[in-house]
Amino acid sequence: MRLHQRRSAGARITKRIGPGDALVQWTKMKPCPKGLSKELWAAIPCVLNLRHVSFTVDIPGFRSQPITIATTLTDYRRFPATAFAELYRRRWCVELYFKDIKISLGMDVLRCKTPEMVEKEVVMHIIAYNLIRATMIEAARATLKPLERISFKGACQAIREWTPILAIASESALTKLYHAMLQAIGRATVPRRPNRVEPRARKRRPKNYQLLNQPRHLFKEIAHRSKYRKIP
Repeated sequence: MRLHQRRSAGARITKRIGPGDALVQWTKMKPCPKGLSKELWAAIPCVLNLRHVSFTVDIPGFRSQPITIATTLTDYRRFPATAFAELYRRRWCVELYFKDIKISLGMDVLRCKTPEMVEKEVVMHIIAYNLIRATMIEAARATLKPLERISFKGACQAIREWTPILAIASESALTKLYHAMLQAIGRATVPRRPNRVEPRARKRRPKNYQLLNQPRHLFKEIAHRSKYRKIP
């Protein structure tokens, strides 16, 4: 995880491994934080042996930003400092994975009405997402392509196109067709674009309609809806 800016209190360097790389000890402070119970605070050990890895992120056109990572992987021979910088950079892909679930799989708007059915709907989306990711891993191995270069949306489109064919295929041809689908998924790659910034913006202007903030049998439409303006 990224080191908090207030963690300098209670941290003591025990060994310097190299530039920006050191073994440290975190000492538990006496007062219990407000967000934890006394039982949970008492279960935390008094001293934690950790490792701090510092590096600088340089992006053309932006100010350089120093980052310090705190980790329990203290074996600096097995885990070099350069690996943590690349790993921390990859963790930002989690935001793109959330976008895949909400936008590509259509989970941004849940259609069920009861809490029980909403929970089932979320679980089914997560199961479908994991199955698609597992298929992408097989496609990466079959085509010898890096997994991060395979398009998730392209994989979804390929699976939708190949599912009817696989459903009616015989057992003898099923394996061959499945490998053909993996080859199609492997061909749907995205270019390598490190440090790319994706602003959150709408591509098209929304329609100038009223908000449906009441049930339809109670909702009353404003006349001349094409000239409707939101009243501040």
